[in-house]
Amino acid sequence: MTKYDFVIVGGGSAGSALAARLSADPLNKVLVLEAGRPDYPWDVFIHMPAALTFPIGSRFYDWKYESEPEPHMNGRRIYHARGKVLGGSSSINGMIFQRGNPLDYERWAADPGMASWDYAHCLPYFNRMENCLAADPDDPYRGHDGPLVLERGPGTNPLFQAMLAASEQAGYPPTSDVNGERQEGFALFDRNIQRGRRLSAAGAYLHPAMRRPNLTVRTRAHVSRVLFDGNRATGVEYTTKRGGAPHRVYAGEVILCGGAINTPQLLQLSGIGNSAELSALGIDPVHHLPGVGENLQDHLEVYIQYASTRPVSMQPYLKWRHRPWIGAQWLFLRSGPAATNHFEAGGFVRSNDDVAYPNLMFHFLPIAVRYDGSSPAGGHGYQVHVGPMYSDARGSVKIKSRDPREHPALRFNYLSTDQDRREWVEAVRVARNILNQAALDEFNGGETSPGESVQTDEEILDWVRREGETALHPSCTARMGVDDMSVVDPGSMRVHGVEGLRAVDASVMPYVTNGNIYAPVMMVAEKAADLILGNTPLAPVEVPFFRQGSDR
Repeated sequence: MTKYDFVIVGGGSAGSALAARLSADPLNKVLVLEAGRPDYPWDVFIHMPAALTFPIGSRFYDWKYESEPEPHMNGRRIYHARGKVLGGSSSINGMIFQRGNPLDYERWAADPGMASWDYAHCLPYFNRMENCLAADPDDPYRGHDGPLVLERGPGTNPLFQAMLAASEQAGYPPTSDVNGERQEGFALFDRNIQRGRRLSAAGAYLHPAMRRPNLTVRTRAHVSRVLFDGNRATGVEYTTKRGGAPHRVYAGEVILCGGAINTPQLLQLSGIGNSAELSALGIDPVHHLPGVGENLQDHLEVYIQYASTRPVSMQPYLKWRHRPWIGAQWLFLRSGPAATNHFEAGGFVRSNDDVAYPNLMFHFLPIAVRYDGSSPAGGHGYQVHVGPMYSDARGSVKIKSRDPREHPALRFNYLSTDQDRREWVEAVRVARNILNQAALDEFNGGETSPGESVQTDEEILDWVRREGETALHPSCTARMGVDDMSVVDPGSMRVHGVEGLRAVDASVMPYVTNGNIYAPVMMVAEKAADLILGNTPLAPVEVPFFRQGSDR
């Protein structure tokens, strides 16, 4: 019987980074089990940045989740794409790299038992993982020799420059780096792109490590449950096809890296969660842990679209007749419209004076189109993606049966709180204020969505209920902490109440961060690797960061 030191369930963002760090010691025998397929090097839909709209909604790349009918969104089921491929969602996401605000981590650290997750303790792990090509080599806020290469958006399209000028005219000063000392403001964005090609977590971490003889990666391996001897995890059971015979592997440690949906699902399937709910489904409880699957958080967003009076948007490149040339440029030169994700600039602002740091995020796009590539405007246009960043709405992930291939029930409860509704109205008004500044006058052909008929608070909320979509940042469903509703110990990443089982992914975040969550998930994995290996943690980096009302 083959036994591994570590079995990692999930070859996505966290799993890729963790596998690389744990297998760096040749004495550690590591197995990664990924339910999706390989990220083949010839797969243009993964590796071409501008092709990001194709995998979303495709059963070959996407697990295609849907929420339960959302009671405050007119009963709509909100679609949730999750990566069904090695690299996980980092192989299909928008490639936007945002750490969040330093005060996000101060908020984490304010919870009992979480002191070592403040900004000073997280910053060295952000720096260890990245190679930010745009940063000064002496910049203490950025990493310079990590595996994750970051390129900054060029922002050469005149719409980007006009948007940046308009944001300043609206009273939001620029910042040199939203991932540096000051997040607040507008700037060009870092992207997970290297020389015109997507750099997923698998590309940055896992593939280089797969040359090691002590690391094994198996794809199309769908883990159905964690195996226990008493309260100690001893391995996992998985299948390679629906209805196929189960396989078992054994390990000294099992580490769940399935993300905010799959990790609580697997815990519940394995008997860890709310005992009464599990028993009702015929699952024998291993340990009563009521926080499993609770505290679900996400970012909802809308697209505010404008027509452009000048032919400068990316709209013509959607036409089929241009695609052979665009594809050839990318294939042979790694350049042209296909070599960028087009999310090259945006910013973070506060929607009201009551919030301590930015609660709105803006992504600017020089085309009017939905995230999945559908419903482009008839002509030239541009848009911003906007939404509140730290809503107090909370949801849940609950299995519906003992079938590991049945998607769990996802309830996000978007727009369910007074704070959330207030900030949504503010978000739309702030976006409109920016997009109607003089710097954009030469392009402004009028608002096409939601349109001039949507003006009052209730009209805005009705539009959000109809058109709001997830920004694809589910998180916090197996949160770190030491209280009765926490799931993971913040000092070891161990699941409370059992031995030999840890969780490392977006599920362990106590609060969703202010921005896209890929970078924070990778930081958590980097920090967790040291905790799991018993290494001396990296020394905290004490640097000042911008706080509203301070001198900096």
